[in-house]
Amino acid sequence: MYKTLNLSPDIKMIVSDFDGIFTDNSVYFFSADNKVKKLSFKDLMGVSVATKNDIKVGIISGEKSKEIDYIADKFDLVDIHQGIRNKLPVLQEIKQKYNLKDDEIVYIGDDVNDIECLKSVKYAITVKQANYKVKELDEVQFTQADAGDGAFREVVDNIVELKNHG
Repeated sequence: MYKTLNLSPDIKMIVSDFDGIFTDNSVYFFSADNKVKKLSFKDLMGVSVATKNDIKVGIISGEKSKEIDYIADKFDLVDIHQGIRNKLPVLQEIKQKYNLKDDEIVYIGDDVNDIECLKSVKYAITVKQANYKVKELDEVQFTQADAGDGAFREVVDNIVELKNHG
């Protein structure tokens, strides 16, 4: 059984930051108004696997990007919030919307604007490339996969494995 994280089969939703989780935090500029971010198909498949297994997926990003719009459209995600500086109130609204307890939701984040969200759930996850302040949180777990290279998918696979095999 492939298991890298201490999670629960009762998890109903994954809410994630975008840059530094789905991406490696790089931005490629082709011109002043033309930039792109590299996404891994591992993580895109993770979104697909999650939704097919009745695990809701939400994104709360401090930035706005066409890549997030692409994921939202491709997988028909409704809990997409972009340009959010204070993420905790949005996470609390999502919890309330779906009547989720702190142990039924995973939050994945990598930077200081994710700290309050990470502290507000039972299952707080980050990547090795996270800001040192996030890494110092007592309750945070680390993915083996790197940011932008399957970290989101790793979380999904762990939850699905638990749901299917306890």
